[in-house]
Amino acid sequence: MAEETVNNQQEQPTPVVSDSQPDLAAQLKEANERAARAELLAEQQKKLAEDMTEKFKTAKSKIGQYYDDRKQALEDQGAYKPLWEEANKTNQDLQAKIAQLEQENQDIKTSNDKANTRQTALAAISNLGAINAEQTLSLIEGKLQKNAQGEVVVLEGGVEHNLTAHLTGLKNPGSGWEHHFKASSAAGMGAKPSPVGSAGGNVNNPYKSQNITEQLIMEAENPDLAAVLKAEAQ
Repeated sequence: MAEETVNNQQEQPTPVVSDSQPDLAAQLKEANERAARAELLAEQQKKLAEDMTEKFKTAKSKIGQYYDDRKQALEDQGAYKPLWEEANKTNQDLQAKIAQLEQENQDIKTSNDKANTRQTALAAISNLGAINAEQTLSLIEGKLQKNAQGEVVVLEGGVEHNLTAHLTGLKNPGSGWEHHFKASSAAGMGAKPSPVGSAGGNVNNPYKSQNITEQLIMEAENPDLAAVLKAEAQ
């Protein structure tokens, strides 16, 4: 009897502890940190652009004041030819300075937009469980742009696609990109792929359009995608 008790104790299976929850928490923390860094970077670059604009206004004002003072002095002396030559040179210098400042200002705005677009996409990719977010971003970065509403979208075949829906489609089994992402905890026998995969990422967000019927259908058929689009619409 004692021997049977020992054998039974030895044959009991060792419980398996899932670490999926800590992994998910770490991914969400990383995504939040990236988003915070992106917001800070955008604020810093916005301040830099504002400083450059203010410097441009100051320089333009000083050049204009110098021209007015010089013009008055030459008029007082009756030196009209030097006045014309000075005015012509001053105008050329002013136009060159304006062009330089405008280009610098445009370069800052372009750099700011590019950094914001990149950080937004990187945070979205990380949030969906990319194995190497930087590598995945490098593969789609050429298709990223901001639409008229200032949202980061994917431009493919001349059509704008919602960023999160497009990435969710890439993560789906059979997309050819799924190896770039960690396997979803919901995947397995009988799991249905998201409809984003078959639509190429071009999915309307019913939470933005306030379409209650589509919301209910999506929540029933694909709760993971529904949660993503609902969060995006807030």
